[in-house]
Amino acid sequence: MWQSVQGHDAVVEQFRGTLAAGRLATTYLFVGPEGIGKRAFALQLAKALLCTASDPTQLEPCGRCESCVLAAAGNHPDVLLIKRQAGTKFLKVEQFIGPQERRNQEGLCHDISLRPMLGRRRVAIIDDADWFTPESANCLLKTLEEPPPGAVIILLGTSRSRQLLTIISRSQVIRFQPLPDDVLSSLILTAGIVDNAAAAEELAARSHGSLTLARQLADAALWQMRDRFAAQWLSGELDAPRLAREVDEFINAAGKEADARRQRFRQLLNLVAAKLSESLRQLAAEGRPADATLAAIDRCLEAEEQLDRNANQSTLLESWIDDLATCQVQAKVAAR
Repeated sequence: MWQSVQGHDAVVEQFRGTLAAGRLATTYLFVGPEGIGKRAFALQLAKALLCTASDPTQLEPCGRCESCVLAAAGNHPDVLLIKRQAGTKFLKVEQFIGPQERRNQEGLCHDISLRPMLGRRRVAIIDDADWFTPESANCLLKTLEEPPPGAVIILLGTSRSRQLLTIISRSQVIRFQPLPDDVLSSLILTAGIVDNAAAAEELAARSHGSLTLARQLADAALWQMRDRFAAQWLSGELDAPRLAREVDEFINAAGKEADARRQRFRQLLNLVAAKLSESLRQLAAEGRPADATLAAIDRCLEAEEQLDRNANQSTLLESWIDDLATCQVQAKVAAR
């Protein structure tokens, strides 16, 4: 464990080697699943780079100097944090170059160019890098191409495929791996998501190395909805209108935020696809036809891609369930 960040010791050593060689880049793009500690790592990296009392090549901040104290408190003047504003889907132009009336006098691009207040560097951390628009990304390009002396810019995203090429081409990509199950299980217990080690281990095994996913999968209502869905599928009588209403109510119960509803829909799609995969293996073992189940799995994966492309949620939900019902009908016809 490095600076309370677990599971990413290989990345720590990579940065130590880079610093020892004097080859610290100006812009880094951290990619990896949500909820594995990229943001925590970036904040601790900033703290280590800005520490005024330790050798920066060791990445071991002293924890006592003014810089470390301010970084730990979350109000270091040389650490600049950008993320999506509440109620918005994308990073906005104003966050980088200021509002219209104060263009280039405010925003990240202005602030990162100022002289550091405590040391030799300023560090900018841009969360939600998956959500740049071409316009907001263009505002940042000049800063990436001609970075101020001592500036380090860290962008946090989930994958290369979700980044604009203009950003990737100007960044050094650092890949973060999902957390090991034992590390994730410990974090689940510490966070109080479940109250016993056995449940934590089971949840960790289902969460693909992500604490965020573990929090979502701890929702009992999610598993109940999956089981109701699976029961109808396995019975061979999927009541599409009724099921669509139930799923719609379940998704909307996530709250008023569109992102929360979409996330709940996405997790249900994942769980249904996983349950169908279990059924597929059983059918294969028994030598029974599996075309309908395979088609249903493909439709779940397709629906997830459509959801990521911002498809209308209600329309997608109805078409997804209708298509699964059609798969069942076609399987019955083929079996006659």
